[in-house]
Amino acid sequence: MSALQQREQWGSKIGFILAAMGSAVGLGNIWRFSYVTGESGGAAFLLIYLACIIAIGIPILMAEFSIGRRAQSDVVGSFETIAPGKPWVLAGFLGVASAFIILSFYGVVAGWSLHYFTQYFTGGPAIGDAGGYGDYFGGFITSPVQPLFWQFLFMALTVGIVYGGVKKGIEMWNKILMPGLALLVIGLAGYSLTLGGAGEAITFLFAPDWSAFGDPEVYLAALGQAFFSLSLGMGALITYGSYLSKEEKLPGAAVSVATLDTLFAIIAGLMIFPAVFAFGISPDSGPGLVFITLPEIFAEMTGGMIFGFLFFFLLSAAAITSGVSLLEVAVAYFMRRFSWSRKKAAVIIGGIIFVLGVPSSLGNGVLSHVTIGGLEILDAADFLASNIFLPLGGLMIALFVGWGWQKSDALKESDFGDTVFGNLWVFILRFVAPILILIVFLNAIGLF
Repeated sequence: MSALQQREQWGSKIGFILAAMGSAVGLGNIWRFSYVTGESGGAAFLLIYLACIIAIGIPILMAEFSIGRRAQSDVVGSFETIAPGKPWVLAGFLGVASAFIILSFYGVVAGWSLHYFTQYFTGGPAIGDAGGYGDYFGGFITSPVQPLFWQFLFMALTVGIVYGGVKKGIEMWNKILMPGLALLVIGLAGYSLTLGGAGEAITFLFAPDWSAFGDPEVYLAALGQAFFSLSLGMGALITYGSYLSKEEKLPGAAVSVATLDTLFAIIAGLMIFPAVFAFGISPDSGPGLVFITLPEIFAEMTGGMIFGFLFFFLLSAAAITSGVSLLEVAVAYFMRRFSWSRKKAAVIIGGIIFVLGVPSSLGNGVLSHVTIGGLEILDAADFLASNIFLPLGGLMIALFVGWGWQKSDALKESDFGDTVFGNLWVFILRFVAPILILIVFLNAIGLF
């Protein structure tokens, strides 16, 4: 039996869409989207973000799906299959490297979320009489043991799902978690809108300050968030696309994933900002918004303990669906490269990634004196992956489909065919996306 015949596939198109959405929906949609929106002016950022999703996000999403489905292989094997012996395979190796690095520190932050979830399950964080939520959070993340336990638990849950396979692990759990998360975020947003800050929140999110459109930083933040939110450039969508049958049509799937992911982020904003304004908190509270500011709000609001429990369950479950896609990128590669079984690859690679994440966790405490390029260990890992590897990977994917792949083959594999939309898609991948990604990349490394 050939490797192609043996390769696992999704059980259904909806299973694939929910898994791809699960990859995209994670800490980036709730934690990162909320504080970046708050720091970048609200509605102006949101409009530019939506434009970036449509003009750049969906075309690269389509490119990744097309590569994966055509090659029916992992992210490295896909480039080796379509363009053997050519340097495009570097994009695949960047994807695998990104998966290792991102999941190593992502697991740390996801572990924090799991800890808060269990705290609200048992009555809320024990902040004591003197310290507030800032002191509680600082004390927790600087502990040498507690964060490691929760990081390990998150990685164990992630490994367990990938261990189960494509249909019985990844697809099954995304079919359970994603509809549940959608209902939960809608319900929490509905409740948050009753707290008294709805008017200010809606104005902040949907009535733009037109002067903000003159700030180039808002454009850079919006494109960077669109890239991060859709999981572009890390190989997850190529890997997931490789489990898709040739019969499924890609444009509809890509638009569905991007639309659902974006709606999830906007509704998450409607869940967080009404509460923020109702209790007089500044929306630009930064990364501490979720772990310090929101618990302070939950402590003051009626039913806050239940809200906090459901919110951190939502955050933890979303983190797991994204963690699964990152782990699958590396697992799929090692399964093919070394002929490992799925179970062996999941356990070994998951264990390695946990160990790689230990310095990021300890960097908040016993290793806080260690810096890399002036950044703490977790921030340095985040910078390397999010600002270097992902943009470079996305740039190479756009250039490969735009220039390195025969145009007729790319149009055929994308299901666009030689149509207006198909030619526009190739034009964007050839010229528009590379230029914008390059601008973001050069800005990130301080050269623009």
